[in-house]
Amino acid sequence: MLRETGTAGVNGAQIYYEVAGEGEPLVLVHAGIADSRMWEAQLAAFASHYRVIRHDMRGFGRTAMVEGPYSHHEDLHGLLDSLDVGQAHLVGCSMGGGAVLDFALEYPERTGNLVLVGSAVGGFRPDFEPPRQWDELVDADEAGDLERVSELEVQIWIDGPERSPHEVDPSIRDLVREMNLIALKNEALELGEEWEPEPPAADRLPDVQCPTLLIVGDEDQPRVFAAADLLERELPNARKVVISGAAHLPNMERPEEFNRIVLDFLEDFR
Repeated sequence: MLRETGTAGVNGAQIYYEVAGEGEPLVLVHAGIADSRMWEAQLAAFASHYRVIRHDMRGFGRTAMVEGPYSHHEDLHGLLDSLDVGQAHLVGCSMGGGAVLDFALEYPERTGNLVLVGSAVGGFRPDFEPPRQWDELVDADEAGDLERVSELEVQIWIDGPERSPHEVDPSIRDLVREMNLIALKNEALELGEEWEPEPPAADRLPDVQCPTLLIVGDEDQPRVFAAADLLERELPNARKVVISGAAHLPNMERPEEFNRIVLDFLEDFR
């Protein structure tokens, strides 16, 4: 499979991206504990049907954080402009889901179908007890032990609240720990000032008219289920699928099932 790689100057940052396949554009936006490598098991499968674009958001992977105000959905808008993409289908996970949701609200004419995976929702802050690792995570962060912070975040998001580390594929845990550590080190530089749209997405969900698929792993955190329930209630054209045996990144833990679900959904609304 041929891949085009490059960087695009977007809003003061140099955004790393990869493109593979031909056809309608399909953009993959990674989670906040990862970078674009989390989509490796999707790239070839989706590129057989679409022009697939994945990128590292600023502060993640191979995209450096820089000074100045920014938002991930406006960076996405600039990246699509630089690649001469008009309308695209959007797949976003966790923080990346929040970014594509904001994009869909700001640029509905540029949005095809949406797939939101364990998605964040701007302005939605459900009241749950923190995970059991929280106090240790705060202590490690204050001590500057980012390796420990990354491991604890892997326990929270990849293992989930009910599984122990040995129940999860170690190669997935290792890659997420590596990707997340890059993000943590960039965050520690205290560069950039992220801004969020007002009013937030949580107050505007009925405005999202495009077909939307919600995916959540059954081993994910309670706050993620609460966000998925909100999206299912408020989005006018949404369906929800729960993938068994997966936590926050079901595309990595159950790639064949995930790929089939997403491709079937996109085909239904083609």
